[in-house]
Amino acid sequence: MTENRSTNHTFTAIEGRELTVKRVLSAPRELVFQTWIDPQHLSNWWGPQGFTITIQAIDVKPGGVWRYIMHGPDGIDYDNKITYIEVISSERLVYSHGDFEEDEQFRVTVTFAEQGNTTELTMSSLFKSAEELEMVVKQYGAVEGAKQTLDRLEEELAKLSH
Repeated sequence: MTENRSTNHTFTAIEGRELTVKRVLSAPRELVFQTWIDPQHLSNWWGPQGFTITIQAIDVKPGGVWRYIMHGPDGIDYDNKITYIEVISSERLVYSHGDFEEDEQFRVTVTFAEQGNTTELTMSSLFKSAEELEMVVKQYGAVEGAKQTLDRLEEELAKLSH
């Protein structure tokens, strides 16, 4: 197992074919959850630094689909398709993450645990193999990208909290 704690209090671990990213956010659970599913907020923070998204459709319910294009700072566009499997308001999201060619490249479980006025967010991504996860970490910088995405989420939450 590979573990890392960064200065922004993000915990990451790779174990087998699973990547876990955890951070305590200074916002109530309901706000964190809404910021995670509301397209008005998602477009402000989803993705690593320098990336933007264009949301084509979003329907956050079991069986619902979120289609978006992630625009990289290098001008490359990445098609994304998320299919929701489980949605428990303010508590948990489970979804498959793929693109327009492959419905499920990996499966994600996001939990929102209330801790007083803060929320512990845990995002676990389960890949088809340890080798696929290793490729995504090396080729696409998945660990650093996840940290940057949570940095952007935290910035969005700070704007909404004040």
